[in-house]
Order: sequence, then structure tokens, then C-alpha cells
Amino acid sequence: MAAAGPLRLPLLAVRPPWPRCPRRGAARLPAGQIRAAFLRFFEEKHGHRCLPSAPVRPRGDPTLLFVNSGMNQFKPVFLGTAHPRSELAQQRRVVNSQKCVRAGGKHNDLEDVGRDTYHHTFFEMLGNWSFGDYFKEEACSMAWELLTEVYKIPKDRLYVTYFGGDSSLGLNADEECRDVWLSLGVPANHVLPFPMKDNFWEMGDTGPCGPCTEIHYDHVGGGRNASALVNQGSPDVVEIWNLVFMQYSREADGNLLPLPQHHVDTGMGLERLVTVLQNKRSNYDTDLFTPILDAIHKGCGGPRYQGLVGNADVGHVDMAYRVVADHVRTLCVCITDGIYPGLSGAELVLRRILRRAVRFCSEVLHAPRGLLASLVPAVVEVLGDAYPELKKNADQVMDIINKNEVAFLSSLERGRRIIERTVQQMKPSADFPAEVAWSLYGNLGFPLDLIDLMLEEKGIRLDSAAFNELVLEDAK
Repeated sequence: MAAAGPLRLPLLAVRPPWPRCPRRGAARLPAGQIRAAFLRFFEEKHGHRCLPSAPVRPRGDPTLLFVNSGMNQFKPVFLGTAHPRSELAQQRRVVNSQKCVRAGGKHNDLEDVGRDTYHHTFFEMLGNWSFGDYFKEEACSMAWELLTEVYKIPKDRLYVTYFGGDSSLGLNADEECRDVWLSLGVPANHVLPFPMKDNFWEMGDTGPCGPCTEIHYDHVGGGRNASALVNQGSPDVVEIWNLVFMQYSREADGNLLPLPQHHVDTGMGLERLVTVLQNKRSNYDTDLFTPILDAIHKGCGGPRYQGLVGNADVGHVDMAYRVVADHVRTLCVCITDGIYPGLSGAELVLRRILRRAVRFCSEVLHAPRGLLASLVPAVVEVLGDAYPELKKNADQVMDIINKNEVAFLSSLERGRRIIERTVQQMKPSADFPAEVAWSLYGNLGFPLDLIDLMLEEKGIRLDSAAFNELVLEDAK
């Protein structure tokens, strides 16, 4: 079937001549043009239909609190449940940039945000899809062309992985994928096999699944062989793109059966890609975050953001910068998409995010009231061209943030006094009483991770076992 013609949608406010990234050492493209280059490459050169991002509130999927990947809105196609006459079922090649939130549920990055320089609750997932159209050869070829010819990433800094097989399941190595990469000129020592946990993707316990190939980037370069660092958690060699080849169906009995139609599902985090192309080592040093960090500094008047982590980050000041910058992006996107801070489900998670941000503003950055809401225009500056709904709803977002901040600040002060009084009465080396933590959690609305963090700053641990018992008792 012929590929669907490109659809002109207002994903970007301005469509300048197709940007090509300059070679390393030259001025870097801004994030907006990097996003635009991805979308236009697949839309205009390879016949994909450019679809808008789905809202981060899932539609018709009770298994998710938030949309957490680009493929969520295409699940009906993969599962074969899309109505044959629906517009979605007619698509063969699709590209988009999807707003994603990972906080709560199976995919939860909330408590890691701020502690390092790469975790986020909100991020954008660039993706291209084939629904029964092209497969491994064309998917890999297009990815390689985009990275090396459009984005001008040096080929010697890229490593690719493929599924190395699983004898227990009777699955052979994905030699087809390996051979495609070799035919594209990737050196053999940059084409690496990995087991099921790294290179086999499954939607769930049952359903479509298949091998995947990942593209990794070496930040150091210099002609070295960094193959030993791939998939080893090294900050120097990071995954930037995952291409999933759905060719099996996992049955209820655990068996894998071939799918009658093959699909391709790819995902590349915009934040990580921008970090690579702007020659940074931290996502927070890119222009996706620097306008927000500058606005935080202007609003609180303290020291500037330095990018420090761990023990070097005295007083957790830089951690606070990262938490607030990340969380205000999430608040803007979620509230705009109809998720408001509340008492259950996604709304409760968003309340935790807001209260975590308010606490860092107040007690670490010593910012005046209203700082968090005042950052909304900076978020709109960064994301508003790609997602115009953020501009339209900015005033409403600021109003909701301000009202929730006022409500929490009084509770925060009461909770801080309770913690101080309890610590003074504790014996040396004792754990913080679970009953007090439960009262903070239930009566004052303190998220557990916020309680843990406030105690951690005092060098005190919560009696987690006793706290979990209280949670279980309450659930009865």
C-alpha cells in the first residue's frame, strides 16, 4: 500500500527551510530546530504522516496514570483493536513528538529528579512508526541517515546493539538486523549483541513484542573503542534511540507466535538528543532548561545554577534548581492537558510534584511566594511553539499553581515544626517514628518522598518497615 501523504499540522509555529545541523565545533542548533528537523525528515523525505502529540492524560487506557511513551496512542493498531475504518487504522507511516510523563506507576522517575542531571518527570519522545509497511532495513537506514547526515553526528561516536538470541525460548540472534547495520558501513566492533533484557521489547505480559536495536552515543570520542561501555550505565556512553521490531505475539501460555503483520516503533528522547547535539553533558545545560533556570535565579536572587550533584552540591541548591525546573514543566503540560492537583490517581501524583517543587522553592532556594507560578512564561518560551496550547492556557496554569502553593505552604510550616520537635525528642541513632510520618502523610498531605528527603537532610532515617505496616492496615 502506498504511504500516506504528508499532513500539514500546526506542530511548529514557523517552518523555516529544513535545518541541517552544523559540524562539530560550529554553533549549535536550538532545540526547536532539532525537533523540527526530525519531524520534517520523516514527513517530507520519507512519506510519514506528522501527527500531533496526544494529551498526557491517557484516553481509554486504565493501565496508565500518564502517557509515558510515544507508542501509547497507537496501542489499538499494535493490538489489532483499531476499527478498520478508523483514521488511525488507515495509517502506514507516522511521525510525531509526544509529550510524556513518568511519575507514579511502573515508570516512576519522580524521586530521582534533581539528584542527577538526566532524570525528568516530563520529557518529549520523538518517534517514527511503521504499521505493516517498512521493517528493519529501511528503519535502520533512515535512522542512520538522520543521525549522521542531517544531525552530523560523527559515525565513530555511534554504537548499535541488536538482539543476541535466547536459547531458552528458541529465539535465534537477530542476524538480519546485524547485517543491515554492517551493510550501512557501521564497523563490526560497533555492532554489538545483547541479551533479552537489553534488546527484546514487550508491551506487557501478553501481546505484540519483538527484538530491538539501540543506538548509543560516546560523549568522549577521540577515536577510542568504547564498546565495553555500552549498556554498562556509563555517563560517557548513552542510549539515544531505540528501534523496536514487533514481529511476535506473546501468548498467555508464554509462547511466542509470529505476527501476521510486522510493525516498527521507535523512540528517541528529545532532551538527550539535544544534549548530544549541543555538545553538553547534562540535559539541564541545554536550551530546553537554561531559560527556566535563569528565571529561577532571577526570582530567588541566590547563587546561580552550577550543575553540581552529590556532596559537591552543598545545601542541595543545584538539586533544588533541577527539581523546580523539571517540575514546573510537568505542571504546565499536565494542567494544560486537564490533569489538576488532586486526591487520587494522576491528580494525586501531580499534587506530589507541585508540593515537592514548592518545598524546594521555599526551604532550599528561599524564594518568595509565587516563584513557581512566575516560571510559567519561561516554560512557554521553551515549549510554546511546539505545543501552542501551553500559550493559550498559561494564565490558568499560573492561577492553579498559585492557589495550590498557598494551601500547601501553611501545611509545610506546620509539618516542619512537627519534624523539628520530634527529632529533638528522639534518642541518638533512632529511626524517625512511623506514626508521626503517617500523620504528616495523612493529615497534612506530605508525600512520602518529601518526608524522606526532609529527614535525609537531617541525617535521619524513617522507620520504613513500621510505616509500610501502617499503609497496609489503612488499606484493609
